[in-house]
Parts: sequence; structure tokens; C-alpha cells
Amino acid sequence: MPTRASSVAEPNLILAGFMGTGKSALGRQLAYRWQRPFFDTDDLIEKLAGMSVADIFAQHGEEHFRALERKVIEELIPPSGAIIACGGGLVVPPGMAELVRSKGVVITLFASVDTIIRRTTNKSHRPLLKGDDPEVKIRDLMKKREQAYMKAGIAVYTDGRSLQQLCVIVGRVYQREVALLKKASTKSKAKGD
Repeated sequence: MPTRASSVAEPNLILAGFMGTGKSALGRQLAYRWQRPFFDTDDLIEKLAGMSVADIFAQHGEEHFRALERKVIEELIPPSGAIIACGGGLVVPPGMAELVRSKGVVITLFASVDTIIRRTTNKSHRPLLKGDDPEVKIRDLMKKREQAYMKAGIAVYTDGRSLQQLCVIVGRVYQREVALLKKASTKSKAKGD
């Protein structure tokens, strides 16, 4: 597992995926274990805008919110050594998955519709679920976003796994990806690129 001494030079770990897949809970736990700073893009957006995500959606619309997401990724996350939990739709707009991948190792969390429904039911701070039938909205959004999530990063399924198990799994995937990045960088330097 990463240590405090090596975290500054290590790439960011970026957790993407649909709402309710466990990005924030896992990110906080990994940040604690690895002694790294943790950032939630929704929290950064709220600080930047001076209002809640729900209020941003209500007053300015989704397009404005997506522009704030891009600004946060481009300007507010550190270049390395952090753990970042992305909002559920952050990697979906054109070009965002590539931008996020340029900022670190991306792992996309997945969960079943039933798990997501259980984790997000009665969550008033989720503006995209407002309305009569959140389950239909979840299924529709997941179907629309699935390909973007698959392309964003390495897939890890959270159903039936404890936070402790996910820390181990994600830690292993992260270390493997960092080793691959370092190997590719070494090859590139050897070629003089």
C-alpha cells in the first residue's frame, strides 16, 4: 500500500462511477489509510459556487454545474498525491474522461441498480433523482452513462464487498497501474521521447 513518504510523487487516485457506488466512503477510507489528502469534487464545487449542488442545479442548471466540474478538475485538484472522488456524471461529457485520466489513475466503481437504489433513496441532495420514480431515473441514467464509465477507468464492482475488502482491491489495482505508468515513463525516457 502507498505510504505517506511516497504519496507526493505518486499519481492521484481518482474514483469515478455512478452515484451510490461508494466513491466518497471508499475515498475517505483510503485517504485515512494512506495518509493522503481527500477531495470530493462535489464539495469543491459547492465551495467554489458558494451554494449546494442541489441549488446549483435548481438556479443555474446542469450545464453550469458541468462547467464547474471541469473547472475543478482543471484548476483545483492537486497534481499528485491525493485521492479524489468524482461526482457521478463528471466523466460523462465529451473529453472529461480523458481530462480526468490525465490527472491520475482512474478506477470506476460499479454497483447493481438495487444497491444504488438502496444507497440513494431519500437523499434530497441528489438533484438528478428528484421526481416520482427515482428507480426509473437511475436505470435510465445508468444505461446512458455505462459506456462512459467503462472507458473512464479500471472497473471495480462494489456489491457484496466491505469497505475493507474494497480498500485492498482498489489498492492493488492502483499499485498495478502506477507500476505500469512508471514502466511506460522509463521506456519513453530511454527512447528519448
